[in-house]
Amino acid sequence: MGVVAISANKQEEIERFLYLEASYLDRPDLDNWIDLYTDEGTYWMPAIPDQKDPDNHISLFYDDRVIMEVRRRNFVHSAAASKDYDVRASHIISNIQVTDMDEETGDCTVTSNFHCWLYYNDKQTPYAGRYTHELISDGLSYKIQSKRVDIINCDATLNTIIIYI
Repeated sequence: MGVVAISANKQEEIERFLYLEASYLDRPDLDNWIDLYTDEGTYWMPAIPDQKDPDNHISLFYDDRVIMEVRRRNFVHSAAASKDYDVRASHIISNIQVTDMDEETGDCTVTSNFHCWLYYNDKQTPYAGRYTHELISDGLSYKIQSKRVDIINCDATLNTIIIYI
């Protein structure tokens, strides 16, 4: 997949959108984060490197909007285990590249590298990898049609992932 040449303004608009998503996950503010997704949006975290699809192999996450809503509600529920300790996160996103762009609609595919540090229950856990966002333009901004999160150690033994990365 190559990089598509786009205007500096369009690049900045896409970067701002991805930074906004990261800031919602840092807080964590799942109420506003989930609003960044289309009604058909999906969040996928493969369990093996170069996994081709979520249907023919188990995934760490493969959530549609309904499951994301359930996780969001559970995360903020007063009786949820996640409320026993603060969840703190810090996302760093870099190397943001548009790899496909529909000139008529503005819909695009964007890849980026990320580092995310999570702190929960007195444990600090680093994650690193690559995001692939399928973004749908609504004219003013974007909505996420799909987000793929390829962590570099997806096939290793992992701590419990308490929140979306």
